[in-house]
Amino acid sequence: MRRVFVTRRLPEAGVRGLLAAPDLVVDIRQRDDAIPRQELLQRIEGCSGVITILSDRVDREFLAAAGDHLRIVANYAVGFDNIDLAACSEAGVAVSNTPDVLTNATADLAMALMLAVSRRFREGQSLAESGSWSGWEPMQLLGRDVSGATLGIIGMGRIGTALAKRAQGFAMNVLYHNRRPNPEAESRMDVRFAELPSLLEQSDFVSLHCPLSEATHHLIGAPELKRMKESAVIINTARGAIIDEQALLEALLQKQIWGAGLDVFEREPEITQGLAHLPNVVMLPHLGSATTEARTAMARLCSEAVLAVLQHKKVAHLLNPEVIS
Repeated sequence: MRRVFVTRRLPEAGVRGLLAAPDLVVDIRQRDDAIPRQELLQRIEGCSGVITILSDRVDREFLAAAGDHLRIVANYAVGFDNIDLAACSEAGVAVSNTPDVLTNATADLAMALMLAVSRRFREGQSLAESGSWSGWEPMQLLGRDVSGATLGIIGMGRIGTALAKRAQGFAMNVLYHNRRPNPEAESRMDVRFAELPSLLEQSDFVSLHCPLSEATHHLIGAPELKRMKESAVIINTARGAIIDEQALLEALLQKQIWGAGLDVFEREPEITQGLAHLPNVVMLPHLGSATTEARTAMARLCSEAVLAVLQHKKVAHLLNPEVIS
């Protein structure tokens, strides 16, 4: 019997098809925390498929521990910066991800963070809960308008495009930056391409939606933050290390920018000391795809990918299709 290991507890409805497969033994680790490395390496031994989470590093050590039976790693995420794709391809191991199904959930969260920071939700809730609120005041916790403001989107892929659509409902002027212009997005929506320095200088809100790579690691550092308006807000629902977190802390302390909304962090779950205490920072514990619908669909895509590879069927969302003959 072939074995499949799932490194975390996932929504049951999403893995139902995998569990029903008659020729598979499916081992699901019934915990929500990150699996210790040694346990991971032990439990994948001899597996034909593994469903991984972003915190699970898939590298040559992982592949060696799994052995020659391994045929697929299904990553429970859109991003795959935890995976050495070249090493997997070299070993003939297919790798899949879960695009599309979390697009709306993540775009909704980016919009929510934009509103929360600009309208000072964190400070407002603290005041309302404090017992010292004395009532409405004309100058109390004045925020900034989202409607009519300029939004700069870095990464005009699925999620960036979905955010642009939402922004147009707020009559926002939308700029975007990609490695190359996206004519399709420009033809469907009123958005304009801008080089990164220009986007940073013009935008009231900057939202990150690019993948993490060598090219985008610390894409936003001290020089980039200095280019932004003092009234600007930066939003990150992509990957934490796209922003130099220490540089962000300094920029916020020195009031180089107005605020930040962060769902991801450079060294998750660790957060740069001092960032959590700033009133103009709204932080969430990586909730971008955290809806029942999105997380269930992600589990279903992973399950379907594993079954498709093991049953020699067409695989959706394969990152290295060349390994499937």
